[in-house]
Amino acid sequence: MRNSSRLAIIGLDSVPPELVFDRFASDLPTFKSLMNRSMWGPLQSVVPPITVPAWSCMMSGRTPGEIGIYGFRNRCDYSYDRLRTATSADVRVPRIWDLLGESGRDSILLGVPGTYPAPPIRGWVVGDFLAPSATSPRFTEPPELCTEITDIAGGYILDVANFRSDDKTRISQQLFDMTEQRFAIARYLATSRPWDLFAMVDMGPDRLHHAFWKYCDSTHPRYEQGPFAELFRNYYIALDRHLAALLEDFDDDVTVMVVSDHGAKAMLGGFCINEWLADEGLLHFKTPITSRTRIADAPIDWRRTTAWADGGYYGRIFLNVVGREPSGIVPAHHVEDVLGLIADKLEALCDHEGKPMGNRVLRPSDVYPDVVGVPPDLIVYFGDLHWRSVGTVGLGDGWYTFTNDTGPDDANHAEAGIALLSGPGIATGRREDMSLLDIAPTAQTILTLPSPYGQRGVVLA
Repeated sequence: MRNSSRLAIIGLDSVPPELVFDRFASDLPTFKSLMNRSMWGPLQSVVPPITVPAWSCMMSGRTPGEIGIYGFRNRCDYSYDRLRTATSADVRVPRIWDLLGESGRDSILLGVPGTYPAPPIRGWVVGDFLAPSATSPRFTEPPELCTEITDIAGGYILDVANFRSDDKTRISQQLFDMTEQRFAIARYLATSRPWDLFAMVDMGPDRLHHAFWKYCDSTHPRYEQGPFAELFRNYYIALDRHLAALLEDFDDDVTVMVVSDHGAKAMLGGFCINEWLADEGLLHFKTPITSRTRIADAPIDWRRTTAWADGGYYGRIFLNVVGREPSGIVPAHHVEDVLGLIADKLEALCDHEGKPMGNRVLRPSDVYPDVVGVPPDLIVYFGDLHWRSVGTVGLGDGWYTFTNDTGPDDANHAEAGIALLSGPGIATGRREDMSLLDIAPTAQTILTLPSPYGQRGVVLA
């Protein structure tokens, strides 16, 4: 028999509070109505504010350190040769649907990052955007669900293809198409099956921000006016309309959470972290780098290298430690001194115009209550996340680059997403102290589930 408490979590990747709560608020009647009957406000993300691991942290109430996932790709061990893309198998802590299944109740999951390959749950799963394709084995659970959703939707758009490109007209059309299809499938699943937890994530907003931020932000250094000037407004209006239709499908007993895992902000440029490490004498190559080369493919001289880094929306620096890495040269008793020296130099850096960058350097042991897996030795937010970490070497631009090494990209991630909680017994009004880690314990309370020992966060309602 179905429990009387039901919960719908509608995830909108990368939506920042300033767009839905302020800039476009007058154009978004559904969001406005939700705000009037919700607890709402900014939602502080995790360190780092990255899609993977943030959604798994949100659904478990655990930090990236406790899950052991620090980004899309992670070191499998202390060897040098590979980073592996995180999958559902790497999430070894219980998430909300695991607890719900143990109580004999059903969940529906649609596109939630961290669910490919589809994990075994009580209910139905459509995997996330990191699947190779929508026809990949274990993309859905049960397997026949794949045929069902593609039949009703005329296919399945896994993600906006190559959204870091100059083909803006195609990207903009795929953004609208993907979001429309994702919500259509959400409505179909939500109304065709019994459930106590319904959770979906739409990646559309994230792709919009990365591909088009410079067209909507007049302070962006590469700001452009033109045919995409109203794209942000039009997309959010369409998103608001899709949200309204989905909410109409929920019964009155359903508590609704609309959440995002992080926000977005203008990307000013990229800092070539490995070029800097090389110039500091901390990274050495066996032969000179004469062309654009991924750090994973670079001929690193490990017997002379102290540190190297991985690129992305934030920087990860790894030390080459004696007894830990195969050819480590940093003695264990010198690790803290070396980390302190690197952190001090990075935080003192100026930008290409000689102004302080405002870099923040964090140590996993300082930001996570527990650390498992293979964490970076230092986490770096360049320009407080206004600059990207560029791991590629041989770009020829020195330390600062304004040509992204993974393709055109206008936005970086910001630390604040959004949360709107609406349902029976939930107080209304703006709240400033909500954390992404609060979502799981709050959801468990709404669903009358126990909280696992050691879970982080507080119950919001």
